[in-house]
Order: sequence, then C-alpha cells, then structure tokens
Amino acid sequence: MKTIQKLLIESLGRDKVLIGDELANRYHHIWRMSESLNAVALIMPTSTDEVSKILKICHEHNQPVIAFGGLTNLVGGTETTGNEVIISTEKLNQIEEVDPMSRTITVQSGVILEEVQQEAAKHDLLFPLNFGAKGTARIGGVIASNAGGLRVFRYGMTRSLVLGVEAVLADGTIISSMKKIIKDNSAYDLKQLFVGSEGTLGVITKAVLKLVEAPKSRASAFVAMNEFDQVVSFLKHMDGGLGGILSGYELMWDNYYTLATTAPALSKPPIPQGYKYYVLIEALGSDLEKDKARIEALAEEAFTKGIIEEAVFANTHADLDWFWKIREDVHAVVSQMKHDQHFDISLPIPLIGNMVDDMLSKLHSLEGVGKVISFGHIADGNIHFVVEKEHLRKQLTEAINDIIYGPLMEVGGSVSAEHGIGLHKKAYLKLCRTEAEIGLMKQIKKTMDPKGILNPGKVF
Repeated sequence: MKTIQKLLIESLGRDKVLIGDELANRYHHIWRMSESLNAVALIMPTSTDEVSKILKICHEHNQPVIAFGGLTNLVGGTETTGNEVIISTEKLNQIEEVDPMSRTITVQSGVILEEVQQEAAKHDLLFPLNFGAKGTARIGGVIASNAGGLRVFRYGMTRSLVLGVEAVLADGTIISSMKKIIKDNSAYDLKQLFVGSEGTLGVITKAVLKLVEAPKSRASAFVAMNEFDQVVSFLKHMDGGLGGILSGYELMWDNYYTLATTAPALSKPPIPQGYKYYVLIEALGSDLEKDKARIEALAEEAFTKGIIEEAVFANTHADLDWFWKIREDVHAVVSQMKHDQHFDISLPIPLIGNMVDDMLSKLHSLEGVGKVISFGHIADGNIHFVVEKEHLRKQLTEAINDIIYGPLMEVGGSVSAEHGIGLHKKAYLKLCRTEAEIGLMKQIKKTMDPKGILNPGKVF
C-alpha cells in the first residue's frame, strides 16, 4: 500500500495526492458526509495524461480504482472498502470550448452539469439534460451513469446527447473520440461503451456534448386527476395538441405531493391536496403568450372531456420556480424519513397505475415500513419510489426489494431506469437482462479490464 502511495506521489506530486488523515474530510456520497472516506489515497488529476499515469501504476500493481464525480449516485456506485485508490475529477473542471455553429460544448469530466447549462445559455443554446442534482453532479458521472431526468421524453437520456468521449482504460491507454459530428457510422461506436458503464470500463476525462437552440419560452401547468387512465389520456392530449414542444410530463402520487407541500417542507400546494395524481407539465417553445394560451385552451378542453379535475398555470417566473421546486426538491421529502430506500424502475406505461397501487399496498402492509412516496417521469415509464424504514436490517431491505423488483421480469420492466446498477442492484440485474446479455457484458468487462481493477464489485 505504501508503495502505491509513494509511486503516485512521485508521479503526480504531493499536492495532488491525499492520504491518511487528509481523507478525514472526504466522503463517498453527499448524503454520507459525516463518514470519513476509507481509501488508500485520493488523487486529483488535472489532465487526461495524469489519469493515464495513475492507471498505469495501479494496473501494474493490481490496485483497485474508483472514479469520483459529484457523488450523487443512488446505487452504491462509489462505496469503498478501504483498499481502493480514488480518482477525483474535481480538478478536471474546464469548459474547453463552445462551438455555436456545431452546437456543441467540449468539457472536462469534472465540470458540474449546471455550469454546462449556464455556459450554453450564454450562447443562446440549451443543454437539455436536467435533474435535481444538477448543481452537484459532474459530467463524467452523468455520462458514466447515463443519467436521465426531467426532459428525457423530448431530448432522450444522456446517451443521446454525447457526441464524443475521451476516456482512459484500466492499463492507462487513452481512447479519444472527440468528434463534433452527429452522424458517424464507421463501425463500432466505442464511445457508447463508456456511457452507462458506471466506471467499470474506463475513466472518462472529457466529452463533447450536443446542444440545441435555446427555447424562447418556458410554460408550465399543474394538473390534478383521480384515475390513471386520465394521466395517460392527458399526456396524449397535450403532446398531440402542443405540436412537439412538450418537454416534461412529471407525475406525483398524492403521497409525494402531500409531503412536498406540507410543513416542514417549504412549498405550498398550487392545487389543493386530496387528489390521487398530480401532473406537472413543461413546454419549451418560441412564443410565451401563444404557448401559455395553447396550454390553457388544451387544459380547458381536457376538463370539459373529463380528462382532468383541476389545473393551475404558471404566469410568472416565480410560479415556475414554485411549481418545479415541488418536483425537484425530493430531499425536502426524504429528509422527513428515518431511513430511506430508493428505487427507479421502468414499467410499460399502461400497467403503471395498477402495478404501483399493488406495490404501495404491499409496502404499507410490511412491518417496519413507514412513509412511501411515488413519483416519476411518466412519459418514459420511469417510476421512483422512496420507502421509509424503521431500521436497516437486511431482512426488511430484501422484503422491500422483492415487492418492487419481483413483478418486473414478467412485464418486461427494468430494475434501473436511470440510476444504474452499482452495488445495491447487482443481485437483481438478472430480472431485466438475459443470461446471454449478462455473459456478453462480462466478456466486455474482462476484455477492457482484465485485472478487474476498475470499480470492482460494482454491476457484476
């Protein structure tokens, strides 16, 4: 261990390597900041070449390595056992170029998502990926987890927004495909191997990201209803009526909405509590007044047809912030729980209503379970649960897992819509991937990381 520390210090310099007591103020997750990081060393490289040097040393000495980004993952992807070297991307934090003509932005992997959004906005462009942890999540981790979020319905997952990647393999080999072009059908698309790989195939150091023209308007409405059929009918009604500008369709069950709009949560309810479902829509368009008028007319038509029960509209920027804070500030709800267990499953949209009702009923009947909240990006079939537990005993955790994950194989669902597999879900991967698929994944892992040093124990 001391040999590795010495070699890394000699190669990178003492100021870029933290060891021993210097790790006391470091942690493996932003929700575990009170727990000191347990690791051999934490290294803060400033270039791809330095990451290559680190991995060459670690590969030669069979030293396990974990890459750290913003530490917001929810599947144990950055948990340590104490024998790992940590590569933190915090100093790989440069925005290298914005190309308005190509509509691309080139960034190092440690750049925070919100900084990418802000830089794009300076050029009247939009990086449309958006989720609650945007102020903390770093681009390398966003890509490695193939993050989703609030606008997947219109713009796709992270995978759809990555044009180029530079990454370092386990042995220090640099793979660089930093093209700005959208169409490149020259054999295998190797960059996509790193998207969603959770740091098990290489360490991402740079990326070229796709931008779109910034919308001239953003309009939102909160809508309430009591039947799941109404939720789906309203989605089709609004998507068809808005002519392609619907960018977000977020569903909150009453269990989430009530907690998010009741003290100690800071938000007040824009629509009265008491309905079963609450939908928050977003339309990114070109004319605010016309877009708002169209949304209001479509909502009135939906009300007349019995598709919705009630609707309110965002008339100011303050209203927008108010509405979306309710959906984005999940922490305000989770902070009211004793112990929390998170899920992000995918289900076929027509089955969501009945399946979630059944899961909620079974969870509430389980001894040791307290509050349960459910919400999701309903237009892409992604449902989130957060389950409060009275204790952390393994038996209760597994019983909750069985309720949520048990039905997924039969209906063609997924145990992970957007958070990945990490450490916590690897036992359930077989529920949404065939034996042949998992076998091929393992072959790819073995080929690219034959010594198994990259994020060991995760995914498989």
